[in-house]
Amino acid sequence: MERENEIQHDTSDREFISSRLLNAPRDLVFDVWTNPKHVTQWWGPSGFTTTVLEMNVRVGGITRLIMHGPNGVDYPNRITYKEVVKPERLVYMHGSDIDNDPKQFETTVTFEVKGNKTLLTTRAVFVSAEEFRIVVEKYHAIEGNRQHLNKLEEFLAKIQEENVAAN
Repeated sequence: MERENEIQHDTSDREFISSRLLNAPRDLVFDVWTNPKHVTQWWGPSGFTTTVLEMNVRVGGITRLIMHGPNGVDYPNRITYKEVVKPERLVYMHGSDIDNDPKQFETTVTFEVKGNKTLLTTRAVFVSAEEFRIVVEKYHAIEGNRQHLNKLEEFLAKIQEENVAAN
């Protein structure tokens, strides 16, 4: 029976893990990830803009946003928070902005202090290996994530420069 449970919990064929060491303190990275005025400035791959419809970062809270693609297509997103440990971790279900989205996936984001930097790690677990394959191949999730984190990194540098200039 234990072996059976181990197999059921193996998600290696349907998960995506990404890490980036960011040149910014953890509190700032967490704020930029959870504050709608910041999220609109960097969320999404290159060429995308984002409109935040609502953002309530608390257990049971919901974030609804629309990513506007450079091709004119809108991509509605809904995030429902399962765990919020400020400024260490977020766990949420992420899907389209529809009720009971059968393709939503669980995402865990951790913010780890590394001196004066932050190690950001994202782990997304999809409902099936097939759904993971579709997201990677059809929606180019790996490259999109790289661009998404590049935009985050650029925004963090900009906001820190502005803070230094203001002081």
